[in-house]
Amino acid sequence: MNRRLTLASHPQGLPGPEHFRLDVQPLPEAADGQVLLRTLYLSIDPYMRNLLAPIGPGYAPPVPLGGVIVGGTVSQVVESRHAGFQAGELVLANAGWQDYATSDGSDLLALGDMAQPSLALGGLGMPGFTAYVGLLDIAQPQPGETVVVAAATGAVGSVVGQLAKLKGARVVGIAGGAEKCRHAVEVLGFDACIDRHAPDLAGRLAAACPQGIDVYFENVGGDVLAAVLPLLNLLARVPVCGFIAHYNDTAAPAPGPDLATLLARRIKLQGFIILDHYGERFDAFRRDMAAWLAEGRIRLREDVVDGLEQAPAALARLLQGGNFGKTVVRVAGGPGDA
Repeated sequence: MNRRLTLASHPQGLPGPEHFRLDVQPLPEAADGQVLLRTLYLSIDPYMRNLLAPIGPGYAPPVPLGGVIVGGTVSQVVESRHAGFQAGELVLANAGWQDYATSDGSDLLALGDMAQPSLALGGLGMPGFTAYVGLLDIAQPQPGETVVVAAATGAVGSVVGQLAKLKGARVVGIAGGAEKCRHAVEVLGFDACIDRHAPDLAGRLAAACPQGIDVYFENVGGDVLAAVLPLLNLLARVPVCGFIAHYNDTAAPAPGPDLATLLARRIKLQGFIILDHYGERFDAFRRDMAAWLAEGRIRLREDVVDGLEQAPAALARLLQGGNFGKTVVRVAGGPGDA
């Protein structure tokens, strides 16, 4: 049998358990040219919240009522009727929030022999790729420049900061809590980290950035963006991959950035959707990131939750900043488990 988590109703604000339904269906069957996949690990990412609304964000269709919640997975091929895949093989898939799924292979990436396959959902997957493209292709930090990144110990922010250090920049993180800030400095190698929960965020950020900010990697919005804007230097770059502080808003959005400041300081503000970059940049990213991990120049942390039924709570916790590292749901045991 196949357990599935489907969308029961559209959330208004933070998603809760009442917005999801766990049902059980017969095991799907692989047709000719397909594979049957068993989900080992499920990725939990902020963008999922946008797809729970009746109208999607534009870059991906919303989940319909009664539909399986979307999500990237590390899956194992349990039956293959496809010439390109063998039973037992591990693949990166888009099976969503369920135990089993079928695929024609067009959306699968063979993972080979990975000691920790769940990393294909984090530092070696979409979040790491988002950091790579946003920082190196769009922001292009130079040695000695100041780079600021919010959600500094999250799946994207932690990689952004470490990549900036590799490029010789001075890195200031913003994170929720003293423990996360210690991790950013002592483990990830950031030069400083600001606790966003402590008073006077703007004042403490200004003190940590006496030469201003040359790059701000935007993935949060809200009060953090308000504190950053006055500190942006001439020709600063701001790659935008998200604004998690607003994903659960029920009121009309607040006014955007001060356009006069953006104009006067010639600031480059560029939104990007990582799906647009897989064709031309993903191979280079996987090669570079694998080398940096092997050399110990990039360090990754996972926040692992056990059980498919825990996925809704894991998403809510992520949206409130309760995660520490890349959030992954372990659906079934697989290679790399302790």
